[in-house]
Amino acid sequence: MVRARLLIVDDEPNILATVRRMLELEGYGVDVAGSGRIALEKLEAREFDGVLLDVAMADLDGLSTLKALRQESAALPVVMMSGHATLQTAVEATKLGANDFLEKPLTVEKLLITLQNVLKLSALERDARAVKERAKKEFAMIGKSPRMQRVFEVLRRAAPSDGRVLIGGERGTGKELIARALHQNSKRAEAPFVKVNCAAIPSELIESELFGHEKGAFTGATRERRGKFEQAHLGTLFLDEIGDMNASAQAKVLRVLQEGEIERVGGDETLSVDVRVIAATNKDLQAECGAGRFRADLYDRLNVVPLEAPPLRDRKEDIPLLVEHFLEELSERGRRLTVDEAALGLLMQYHFPGNVRELRNLVERLTILAPNLAISADAVRDALPDVQSVRASYQRGVALKDLVASAEREIVLAALEAHEFHIAKTARELGLERSHLYKKMRALGIQSKREENEEE
Repeated sequence: MVRARLLIVDDEPNILATVRRMLELEGYGVDVAGSGRIALEKLEAREFDGVLLDVAMADLDGLSTLKALRQESAALPVVMMSGHATLQTAVEATKLGANDFLEKPLTVEKLLITLQNVLKLSALERDARAVKERAKKEFAMIGKSPRMQRVFEVLRRAAPSDGRVLIGGERGTGKELIARALHQNSKRAEAPFVKVNCAAIPSELIESELFGHEKGAFTGATRERRGKFEQAHLGTLFLDEIGDMNASAQAKVLRVLQEGEIERVGGDETLSVDVRVIAATNKDLQAECGAGRFRADLYDRLNVVPLEAPPLRDRKEDIPLLVEHFLEELSERGRRLTVDEAALGLLMQYHFPGNVRELRNLVERLTILAPNLAISADAVRDALPDVQSVRASYQRGVALKDLVASAEREIVLAALEAHEFHIAKTARELGLERSHLYKKMRALGIQSKREENEEE
C-alpha cells in the first residue's frame, strides 16, 4: 500500500524523473505532469494526496496553476518548487494557498521532511473537519413546528450578542443543543465552549471545578488546576442544571458575572476572565428563589434572555423530521433503515416523557433490533406496548367532526385506563391542563371514577 499519491508538476523531464524516483523509493505513489495544463487535467480526472508544483513553467506557470487548482480544491496540499525563488514569489504563493516552498536543487532529506510535515498537517485538518461535520449533525436542531420556530427566532436575535441566556425546559428537550447553537452563531464561535453539569459535581468540589485551585489548597490538590471559567476565557461557559448549585458557589458565580474576576481555591491572586455564561435548568428558578434555595440576584443576572426548550409533546409534528435525522446519523455506524408511515403514526401518538432524548434512544434501539431494513408499526408496538393505533373509518351519513370525536374519545379513554383514571397523570401524558382534560371528558361523554362513585 502506497504512503500517499502525489502529482509532480515540472516542465523539465530530468527533474520529473529524478523526483519521481526519490519518492517511489520511499513508498509514495507518483504521477507526473509536464505542464500546468496537463496537471489540472490529471487533478480533475483523479484524486491525489498532494502536489509538488514548479513555479517557472512555459505553458502555464506555477502560480497560475495554483490559483486554478485552489478554485477546485481548497484543502489539497501543495508544495511549490523553484530554482530562482524570490521572497516576493514565496509570499505570493503563500497568499494563493501554497502549504510550503522548496528551493532547487532538491535534496532527498529536505524533500521528504517537507512532504511528511505537509501531509501530516493536512491529515490532521481533514480529521478536524470530519469531527466538525459529525458534531454539526450530532448537535443539529431539528424542527418546523411553531414552538421550535419561536426558539429559532430567539436564537437568531440572541446569538450575536454577549447577553446571558437562561434556558428552561424538561429533561431531554435539548437545552445543551440550544446552548451550543448560541455559541456557534456568536462572535465567540472559534473560542472554547465549556460545559459544566452542576448536578453531577459534589457540592464540596463545585468551586474547584468552576474556579480552579492552587497546589496544596486541599487534600488531594497535588498540582495547580485551571477551572472552567479560565478554560472558557473568550468563549462560552454552559452551566447546566444550575438550580442544583450550592449557595457558596452561587455567591462566587454572581461575583464573576458582576466583576469579571475569579480567584482560585486556595489562592489570593485575582484573575480577569471574559466569558459569556449560558445557564440551563429543569427547575422553576423563580419558585426556588421564593423558597430561599436560589439567589434572586443571581437569577436576575442570568435571566437576561429567557428561552424555553419545548417538550416533544408540544411539537409532535417534528417527530418525522427527528426520526429521519436520527436514522441518517445512525446509518453512518451501520445499516441505513427507513420507517413506514404506520410506525410514524404510532410514534406521534406516544407522549415521550423523556422528550427528544427518549425518541433518539428509541430510534437507536429499533435500528439495532430491526430484522430488515425498515422499522415497522409492529416493532414500535413491541417497544411501546402502551401505544395502540386508532383506526377511524369512514361511515356513510356520519360527519367528519363526529368521526374525529370518536377517534379522540378512544385515545382519551385508552390514556385514562392506562393511568387507572388518575387525572393529573393522564393530563400530563396527553399534554393537557387538568381542567382542559375534564372539559374534554365531559364533551366526549367520559365519566371520571369520582363521578361514577358519586352516582352510585
